[in-house]
Amino acid sequence: MADRKRVAHLLQQLASAACRCPAHSHTNSSCTYHPASSHASGRKTDYAFEMSCSSIRYGEGVTREIGMDLKNLGAQNVCLMTDKNLSKLPPVMAVLDSLTKHGVKYECYDSVRVEPTDGSFKLAIDFAKKKDFDAYVAVGGGSVIDTCKAANLYSCNPEAEFLDYVNAPIGKGKPVTGPLKPIIAVPTTAGTGSETTGVAIFDFEDLKAKTGIASRLLRPTLGMVDPLHTLHMPTRVAANSGFDVLCHALESFTALPYDKRSPCPANPISRPAYQGRNPISDVWARHALHMVSKYLKRAVRDSDDVEARSGMHLASVFAGIGFGNAGVHLCHGMSYPIAGNVKKYKAKGYEVDHPLVPHGLSVVLTSPAVFTFTASMCPERHLEAAEILGADVRNVKAADAGFILADTLKNFLYDLEVEDGLSAIGYSKDDIPILVEGTVPQERVTKLAPRSHTEEDLTNLFAASMKLY
Repeated sequence: MADRKRVAHLLQQLASAACRCPAHSHTNSSCTYHPASSHASGRKTDYAFEMSCSSIRYGEGVTREIGMDLKNLGAQNVCLMTDKNLSKLPPVMAVLDSLTKHGVKYECYDSVRVEPTDGSFKLAIDFAKKKDFDAYVAVGGGSVIDTCKAANLYSCNPEAEFLDYVNAPIGKGKPVTGPLKPIIAVPTTAGTGSETTGVAIFDFEDLKAKTGIASRLLRPTLGMVDPLHTLHMPTRVAANSGFDVLCHALESFTALPYDKRSPCPANPISRPAYQGRNPISDVWARHALHMVSKYLKRAVRDSDDVEARSGMHLASVFAGIGFGNAGVHLCHGMSYPIAGNVKKYKAKGYEVDHPLVPHGLSVVLTSPAVFTFTASMCPERHLEAAEILGADVRNVKAADAGFILADTLKNFLYDLEVEDGLSAIGYSKDDIPILVEGTVPQERVTKLAPRSHTEEDLTNLFAASMKLY
């Protein structure tokens, strides 16, 4: 009883203690703003951010534990998703060995499409709906992990129409409210960070543009990051995956601040996963940039450099946590129609039977133009990023921040033998209107750009990205 009275007394003291924050300070005669009533009081922008990500386990050979994890979850019928190329490679074999060793029942779906479409998502969803899976394992890059997220979502909500959860304005953007089955993600590329996020991206074929589904509930339960799996990446896959890490970090680091993003949600369930940059996302993005600067070139040039490939695998996780809570902006928004309108270009190092601009390549080709454009809104961040990537920014004027970062990126890409702009992958200035048209619906990400933009601005950015060197 004495302890209970003491706790009650302490709670009373805390409740009556003077709050020093502007919203609640007792120096004001009245407090008119409370976070819970922010929407009702007319606040336009958000006042809070939320930090969330998947659990991550990292270590060489850690994949052998996956069978035990599934047994610990009580899984009785597991869906293993991968693609046809990976199904024959050591990462999938390691997972299958662990499942077999620990007596875990599973069925394999190996028809995931590299750079998935709404059609390929639906095929995976149909497969999942016909079975009574109680857990999922995704072995592969972002394409596999994102497809597995979608299959899990719609199999748990069998009455939902496909566009119900797809991001507005393309889909209805309904919030995910129900519990989903556990997913263990085993990433085999060092790029997307999909093992940390609640986002699933696909090509919407009718519009020839990428869109996606976003909800914190889509996040994998566990990301099993085994650096040994990245040793099997071909050189160009390592490069393009690394460019995705680079842009994830740069875009989240320079995104609109969370307290400038609108609208302020009336209910926390409506707060988007992409909230704008914040103090926690900055930590992850900044560290990812340091790791990219140190390891990316080495990881591309020498597939046997275990330290570099392991470093990029971790950088992908760090950048994923950063952008998974802050968001990305123009590089990604513009990349979606670049990938979606591909004509004949087939990237080297990818065993596919269809034209393909890898996601990381489609993102990075516009990065010099984008960061030249956005730098005026937060020049100090653009200069810091350039310095991390190797630029000498001493005595540099803030007005030149965008040019410095753009030149740093161009040198970085030139050293890694990246194609010379959009023209090198089959686009011309005649294609710019359709690229702009495909970017406009990507408001989920483009509205997080620190600088507002018009269709004319997008036209100029695509034009400036036709050639890099």
